Amino acid sequence: MNLFEVGVVIAIVMLLAAVFLPALFAPKRHASRINCVNNLKQIGLAYRIWEGDNGDIYPMGVSVTLGGSMEMAATGNVVQTFLVMSNELSTPKILYCPMDAARFPANVFTGLANSNVSYFVGLDVTNAANPQLILSGDSNFEIAGGPRKPGLRSFWTNDLVAWTSNRHVDPKPFGNLGFADGSVQQTTSADLRHYLQSTGLATNRFSIP
Repeated sequence: MNLFEVGVVIAIVMLLAAVFLPALFAPKRHASRINCVNNLKQIGLAYRIWEGDNGDIYPMGVSVTLGGSMEMAATGNVVQTFLVMSNELSTPKILYCPMDAARFPANVFTGLANSNVSYFVGLDVTNAANPQLILSGDSNFEIAGGPRKPGLRSFWTNDLVAWTSNRHVDPKPFGNLGFADGSVQQTTSADLRHYLQSTGLATNRFSIP
C-alpha cells in the first residue's frame, strides 16, 4: 500500500469518526440531562416533606435557632439549607449535576461544600403557596456576558441573565429550573428571563454555590 492509499484510508476513518462519534455520545448526554431533572424533582420533594413537618414553611423561612436556614441562607450560604434537609434528601449525590464539570458528588453530608452542589437556592420561596416562584435550579448563570459569582445574588427583572454553555447544550445552552410547587422546567436563556419576570417580584434572590 503506497502513501496515497494510506492517506485515503486515514481520511475515510476520520470522516466516519466525525459522523458517528457524536451519535455515540448523544445517549450519555441525554441520560445526564434526565438525571439533572430528576435531581431537581427530588430536591423539590425534599422541600415539600420538610415543609410538612415544619409548619408549612421551607427552611429559608425558618430561623436557624428553630432548625431552619433563614439567617445562613440570607448570607448566600447554599450548603446550610441542604444540610437542614439532609434526612429528606437521603443522599448528597442528588445535589450534583452530572454535566457540572466544575464540581464533584459527595458521598456523605459530613463536610458538604459548594464544590459538591450544582444547584442554587431561591431565597424568596418560603412555602408552596406561590407556584411560580423559583425554588432551585442549575447554577451556571451569566449576567450581561459575565459569569455569576458564588453567594447571594439579586436578579432584577431586566437583568440580561443567560445560561452558560459549560453544562447543558442542545444545540444552544439551556438550564433547568425547579419551582415552588415541585415542578421542573427545562429552559432556554429567553425562558429563564421570562420566568424571572413572571414571579411578580422586583428582584429574585438566589444563593449560588
